Amino acid sequence: MLALMGTATSASAAPADKPQVLSSWTQTSASSSNAFHNARGNQGQWADYGFDWSTDKCSSSPDNPLGFPFENACIRHDFGYRNYKAAGQFPANKDRLDSAFYEDLKRVCSQYSGASKTSCNALAWTYYQAVKNLGLKESELVG
Repeated sequence: MLALMGTATSASAAPADKPQVLSSWTQTSASSSNAFHNARGNQGQWADYGFDWSTDKCSSSPDNPLGFPFENACIRHDFGYRNYKAAGQFPANKDRLDSAFYEDLKRVCSQYSGASKTSCNALAWTYYQAVKNLGLKESELVG
């Protein structure tokens, strides 16, 4: 009976490298973003980690403002916020999560040129400022 209980406990515990995996998926680089989205598409492979994959995408803001596809950036940002809050490490990581969000948005905008790129970059800055400033208030409530 004790052997079965020990097995159940270790099976329900998250792998020891969970903090490293979480960190690797929430960096500012394109490779970090790509790794996250690949993992999100194969969530079953990460079931033992107990990540929170839930998202409300861009919350009350449009997911694709003026046709610019910001949705995936919002999804990764939600993932970082929710999982660092669950780990009790949100305040120490918030600035990086917000910066990664902004870099994701700028990568979207880099696909455009001229007035479209200018409009996209302005929206990206607005979205970044919103999470930077409104997210701070949320972190003060949580932290």
